[in-house]
Amino acid sequence: MTRQHLPAELLLAPDRLSDRLAELLRHRIDSGELRPLDRLPTEQELAERHGVSRTVVREAVSRLKSMGLLVSRQGSGVFVAPSSAARPLAFDPAVLHSLEAVVQVVEVRRALEGEVAALAASRASAEDVQRIEQALAAIDEAVAAGRDGVAEDLRFHRAVAEATGNPQFRHLLGFLEQYQRDAMKVTRANEATSRVLMEQVREEHHDIARAIAQRDVARAREAATLHMVNAARRIEEADASVRAALRDALEQPAQGQA
Repeated sequence: MTRQHLPAELLLAPDRLSDRLAELLRHRIDSGELRPLDRLPTEQELAERHGVSRTVVREAVSRLKSMGLLVSRQGSGVFVAPSSAARPLAFDPAVLHSLEAVVQVVEVRRALEGEVAALAASRASAEDVQRIEQALAAIDEAVAAGRDGVAEDLRFHRAVAEATGNPQFRHLLGFLEQYQRDAMKVTRANEATSRVLMEQVREEHHDIARAIAQRDVARAREAATLHMVNAARRIEEADASVRAALRDALEQPAQGQA
C-alpha cells in the first residue's frame, strides 16, 4: 500500500442526502417556520418537494426523531416536538464534512480523553483492565489480518471510558464516534503506509493502558491527552495525497438514489 494509492474501500463516505435533508428540516424548525406541534408533510410530499427518494426522507426524519426534534403519533403522522422537549446534543452534519471539522472533533476529544483516562486509572477494576488489554490485542489482530482496525480502535477507547464507572463518558464518546469513523478509515490507512506511524499509534495506546493498569492517574491523563494531540498532528502533517483522500471521503456527494 502506498500513500498515492489508498484503497477505495477505505475512503467510503456515508449517504449525504439524508444529512442534507435533515439539516434543512432542522433549520425550518429552528427558524420557527415549522412550529412546535406542527404536522410534517407526508413522506411522499417531502420526497417530491425535495427531489429525493422516500428512503432518504425516512432516514432524515429518523435522524430528527433521534435528536428529539420530531415525534410520531400513531395514525396521525409526524409532528414537530413540543418546545418543552429536551434536545440531545447534536452537531450539524453539513459542517462536519470537512478536514478542519475532523481536527476540531479531535480537539474536543482531547479535552475529554485525558480526564477519562485519569478517572479510569483511579477506578478501574481488574476486569476493566482486562477488557482494555483485550481491546489492545484486538487492534493488533485486525492490523495483522489486513483490516483497518477502526472498530477495534474505537472499542479500546470505549473500554477506557467504561473503566471510569461513569456511563455518561461512554455515551458522550460514543456520540463523537459517529463523526470520526470516515476520517479514521483514511487516517489509519495513512498510518498503515508508515511503520513509524503505526508504531507511534500502537505505543500511545499501550502507554494509556499501562498507566491505567498501574493506577498512575497523572500518567494516564498525560498519555491520553498526548494521544489526541498527536492524532490531530498526524492529520495536519499528512502529505497532500492523504489529505486529498480524507477530504474526498468527507465531502463526496451521496451515491444513492436522489
